[in-house]
Amino acid sequence: MSHEERVACIEKNNPSLTIVRQADLLDISRASVYYEPTINEQDIRIMNAIDEIFTKCPFYGSRRIRQDLKDEGICICREHVQRLMRLMGLEAIYPKKRTTMPHPEHKKYPYLLRGIPIIRPNHVWGTDITYVKLECGFCYLVCHLDWFSRYVIAWELSTSLDSSFCIDSLTRALKAAIPEFHNSDQGVQFTSKEYTDILLSNNIRISMDGRGRCMDNIFTERLWRTVKYEDIFLRSYRNIDEARKGLTAYFSFYNTARKHQSLDYRTPADVYFGK
Repeated sequence: MSHEERVACIEKNNPSLTIVRQADLLDISRASVYYEPTINEQDIRIMNAIDEIFTKCPFYGSRRIRQDLKDEGICICREHVQRLMRLMGLEAIYPKKRTTMPHPEHKKYPYLLRGIPIIRPNHVWGTDITYVKLECGFCYLVCHLDWFSRYVIAWELSTSLDSSFCIDSLTRALKAAIPEFHNSDQGVQFTSKEYTDILLSNNIRISMDGRGRCMDNIFTERLWRTVKYEDIFLRSYRNIDEARKGLTAYFSFYNTARKHQSLDYRTPADVYFGK
């Protein structure tokens, strides 16, 4: 695990482990936990270009992305591409020998959905995080998606990758319904005890993407592609408040007006609510 990945594992609001103890377990300095890297305008421009390339070709790794950037007149080294991809939370969805490691104190759960047909609303929810470009920086988007209907139960934006905005989205989603299964990757946001305790307290079975399986959370990956091409890339939001307002309108359209071919040209809301 790289130094940046270990820093990302730190939970600043962990009730049982202090930051000093977490830093000691991860063999990193306490100062690095509080360090906020400066992202210049040039890097933001490159990150936005990476986002568009990755959305189009999510199987691309840093080598191919670097080449596509070069074709666009952006010449940077592969290590620079890798650093920005880590900051964006991006990883190519092809089978790999090793996946990103979660926090050492967090429990990992197995993938439970292999061979299980998704037969009804609230049978399986999937969640994931994606990068959102802004004119004046960037932010992150998390959503909770019903796999059967493709209905977006809840979503939230954040300027950082801490777990709080994922917990906020989950809490809001659980006010609407309780799924049988909850599927995510093994990122620190979803393996945190605070997050999984909410699932367990509601008797929700926890499933996490299997190692080297790029299709385990495919419905959410498709959602990100749709949201970006139909809204984010077109709107070019200036800031997070503008993005929140715009995405509120888009997700309302997506849920209640956008017909899906895979749903026999019904909307996610029609299928979710059984209309």
